[in-house]
Amino acid sequence: MEHEIGEQTHSPASETRAPLFLAFILSLSLLGSSVWLAGCAAPGEPIERKPQVPTPITDLAAQQQGNDVILTFTMPKDTVDHRALKQPPAIEVYRAFEPVAATPSSSASAEPWSLVLTIPSAMVGHYSQKDRVRVAISLGASDLGPHVGWITSYSVRTRASVKRESADSNRSTLRIYSAPDPIPDLKTEVTRVGIILRWTPPQKTLIGVVPPIAAYHIYRAEAAPELQPESPPVASGSVSGVPKLKSPLARIGESSEPTFQDLQVEFGKTYVYSVRSLAQYGDVALESADSDLAVVTPRDTFPPAAPQNVIVVLVPAQGENPAYLDISWAISPETDIAGYNVYRSELDGVPGSRLNSDVLLTPTFRDLTTVPGRTYVYTATAVDRSGNESPASAPAPGSVPVEGQPEKP
Repeated sequence: MEHEIGEQTHSPASETRAPLFLAFILSLSLLGSSVWLAGCAAPGEPIERKPQVPTPITDLAAQQQGNDVILTFTMPKDTVDHRALKQPPAIEVYRAFEPVAATPSSSASAEPWSLVLTIPSAMVGHYSQKDRVRVAISLGASDLGPHVGWITSYSVRTRASVKRESADSNRSTLRIYSAPDPIPDLKTEVTRVGIILRWTPPQKTLIGVVPPIAAYHIYRAEAAPELQPESPPVASGSVSGVPKLKSPLARIGESSEPTFQDLQVEFGKTYVYSVRSLAQYGDVALESADSDLAVVTPRDTFPPAAPQNVIVVLVPAQGENPAYLDISWAISPETDIAGYNVYRSELDGVPGSRLNSDVLLTPTFRDLTTVPGRTYVYTATAVDRSGNESPASAPAPGSVPVEGQPEKP
């Protein structure tokens, strides 16, 4: 690498010869001084004679996400002479740009390596989980403008001593492009069957017009329990920053249009959504950074469909038992029905009063409170587990005739 630094050596100074007896006397004098100093000096920190040199990193990987290059690698634990490192070494990240294929008439040429990031030893823990490090290197307009489509190389050194750093890591290379601007207006709509996402397609990048959008990638995560609301909040909304999640955002689908319907949701849970645009640069597809995050708690506010085929049947009197009306209807095909209600009125088009005190578990009701000679209008409704009541069914008339009723004693 062009930034490789070698160790410098110095030639010793010329030594003056002395008579043998003078050398002997001088050595005795120095020995005595050393003994005296050893006995009188206060204890102190040991002086490091040989600097610790970490083993080189061998698994550096680079990937562009949005306008960031994400570097991942494993931190060394030992030195080159097989001693354990006393603490995590500092990290130095280097970068170089090189055109893909410079023609003879082109003036573009490779640029030298430069140090783009230094992470002190005390800060390494902020970038690592266990021994795995993740570092994001931002690409600005000055980086992307003159280097779009260029090969960008990264290398990492670690340093446990100011005297000497590790050898270079493996080089990781990629071609960099300008990603579409993040989507700023992600919106959600809760429907009976799921959540609909809508957004505006991006129009530009950091350095110009956005290239063709090949697709949109949809990401979703469930919010952590502390973000789950105890009472019904506003149905949805955008948030800044990253809320606490039960797990990282995961891709759940893609769309060629700026809309997507998520059918795999449960009412009452809180979801966090992000959308990334996928720009196409020749054979390279590049995702944008995350859109603004949309948080939504879908709640079941959708009533079931009205019951069908309400029938009123007269059950004649038998012995001392008076006649009554039996009301029945078709079972609702919806899967979250908790029960039914029955209403009675003496005027068509007027809902009337509910006859059952508790929700009916079966689609039938026996009306024993009719007055012979009067005509009634019956309707039924369905109630789901969230307490939503359907519209009334079509009315069905019924009456108990005066004739045929048992005589009162």
